[in-house]
Amino acid sequence: MISPATGKGNGTGPVIVVNDLKKRYGDLQAVDGVSFEVKRGEVFGMLGPNGAGKTTTVEILEGLRKADSGMAHVDGIDVSRDPAAVKQITGVQLQTSAFFDHLKLTELIELYGKLYRRDVDAMKVLETVELTEKARSYYKPLSGGQKQRLSIAVGLVNDPVVLFLDEPTTGLDPQSRRHMWDLIKKIRSGGTTVVLTTHYMEEAEELCDRVAVMDRGRIVAIDSPDNLVDALLKTGFRNERKPRQATLEDVFINLTGHSLREG
Repeated sequence: MISPATGKGNGTGPVIVVNDLKKRYGDLQAVDGVSFEVKRGEVFGMLGPNGAGKTTTVEILEGLRKADSGMAHVDGIDVSRDPAAVKQITGVQLQTSAFFDHLKLTELIELYGKLYRRDVDAMKVLETVELTEKARSYYKPLSGGQKQRLSIAVGLVNDPVVLFLDEPTTGLDPQSRRHMWDLIKKIRSGGTTVVLTTHYMEEAEELCDRVAVMDRGRIVAIDSPDNLVDALLKTGFRNERKPRQATLEDVFINLTGHSLREG
């Protein structure tokens, strides 16, 4: 895991504070009394099986969905009272995004800058996500990894206090996935707090300072990955598989190289 950085925003306390958050869809209690805090400058992971409530929780924090009850503050802003203000200080990368096919990448970045009423240096934003060589390209022919990086670039247009990433490496090949990890570390090193959802436990261990494990709408554990593993081992749990110093993915990277294979 990477060491904490000083986060930007207002004050020095937690950048996200959630208390007794609840959300119901008909008979389904999607979020059931969730409480947690996210420290400034950390990478915070939301883990859980499908339907656990993590996506709904994150959407409430993003101001995209309204909670039934409870409290959620992002950088001191009450999300339920002023979701528009929250959107001004946060960036969002969705698992699937739609962009105008007939705008170049620089034009897309400038468009989002206008939506945020900001003067944006499109080339500088693209440089952050290593897409300067595609600045004059259109969205449609981009590779999967490039599209994901563009989505993150758009999320960085307003220099967010918190960047939300929804399964940022789903569908990427091993080289692109590890490159995305490096990008997330770089964004975090600049002081941006990152909240991500992922189904890849290796990814959570590599990136996250702390993770919240959700199940059936509740947080069942929250701590650093190392502490959660240590707590499990103290129960007497032993993995029947022999630990190995390398994985098949390591073999793949070693045989095919670390460089990205992009058009």
